[in-house]
Amino acid sequence: MCPETSKINQLIDELEKIIRNPHSGLPEEAFLLATRITPMVNVDLLIRNNKNQTLLTWRGGNYYSPGWHIPGGIIRYKENMSDRINHVARTELGVDVEFDAQPILISEIIRSPKILNRGHFISFLFECRIKECLLRQEGKENFRWFSECPENIIPVHNSYRDVIDRTKVKSEYLTDFGKNIIIFNGL
Repeated sequence: MCPETSKINQLIDELEKIIRNPHSGLPEEAFLLATRITPMVNVDLLIRNNKNQTLLTWRGGNYYSPGWHIPGGIIRYKENMSDRINHVARTELGVDVEFDAQPILISEIIRSPKILNRGHFISFLFECRIKECLLRQEGKENFRWFSECPENIIPVHNSYRDVIDRTKVKSEYLTDFGKNIIIFNGL
């Protein structure tokens, strides 16, 4: 065994002692390392009401400029997409949702080379319907219904602008974050 392999195995052993259950999430630094070496897979929830408005939530500026975004989340290890969709709906909005089994859009987001963390995503957009009438009452300022896409949507969601506005979705989007390629369009 070469010295590099031995050192890598030793580091992996140390990490595995710290990361006992990756299904429940990773420590922040381990998560950021994972995002530097492999694409992340996430689900996004397109929720519309009977007025044809789209529900967006506000996201602060940890990794992106502050702005509105479609609710979503990164799939955890050995978690299926439907469980992540339900988890996002409950934690971000306080509701249960119904959704179609097949996504309506799949995209690959590759951020510019200067971005190390969270630089590559495979995103599955699912059309969802809220099962209950009311969203949670606390934190109302964190979400809003929009008739058209707001100007201050987070840049990584610029590809969803056409979905929200119900216009023709392009095959590729360029933003200050990099390139977003539409892999599947079922709209």
